[in-house]
Amino acid sequence: MSAALTDLIPVVNKLQDIVSTTNLTDLDLPLLTTVGSQSAGKSSVLENIVGKDFLPRGTGIVTRRPLILQLINVQPGDALVTKTTGFETDLGLQPGERTLEDHLRQANGVAPSQDSGFGLEWGEFLHMPGKRYYSFDNIRKEIENETARIAGKNKGISRIPINLKVYSPNVLNLTLVDLPGLTKIPIADQPTDIERQIKNLILEYISKPNCIILAISPANVDLVNSESLKLARQVDPQGKRTIGILSKLDLMDHGTNAYDILTGKV
Repeated sequence: MSAALTDLIPVVNKLQDIVSTTNLTDLDLPLLTTVGSQSAGKSSVLENIVGKDFLPRGTGIVTRRPLILQLINVQPGDALVTKTTGFETDLGLQPGERTLEDHLRQANGVAPSQDSGFGLEWGEFLHMPGKRYYSFDNIRKEIENETARIAGKNKGISRIPINLKVYSPNVLNLTLVDLPGLTKIPIADQPTDIERQIKNLILEYISKPNCIILAISPANVDLVNSESLKLARQVDPQGKRTIGILSKLDLMDHGTNAYDILTGKV
């Protein structure tokens, strides 16, 4: 990644925070946006990029608000890592785990490195300023709670985003958006026009020329039935800013394979 681009991403992240807090809608910021049907594997794709399990799981519509995920690369000696005052911490320690201070001492070379970077990885929410979540299980719970606070508990959706920053030495500087999965039929207390609501919300993001579309399709479903590719073609007919992602390769039926798709023959 070029130095100019590396310097630009933090500026875009700051602008994204301003957009989210002031309800600006006409500012076209570059984004990587995931699009896919319910249970297509969007959460797994994002979690693999981050290297942590932190997104809510379940049946029906789980992602009910856009999640703007800012990944920020930090290293052991960075000022953000060594700063231990001025914020509230949520460690979520399990039996046998060390405290944040122990890990910070280790990161600063006071103790030999024995772990994979715990204490160097944390999350921060825009709606919870000054609080660091070192427990990714608690990040998941906060996403669920914040979703219910705005979108309610009846499986409806909201266009108001959740902004989450994840700091880690194991990520690249990227900004991604996780959107609700495409659905067809309302269930339980969902609005009767839930399909239209979700489609309009997705189009609001992917219609912008600076949006790179991550069109996620499960490999165990015929690609000609891919809802994500169908929607992407509406706004990007030439495919210049669409990246197709195949998920669930391990769930393909016996005797089938994705060779032709992966080699570009289909």
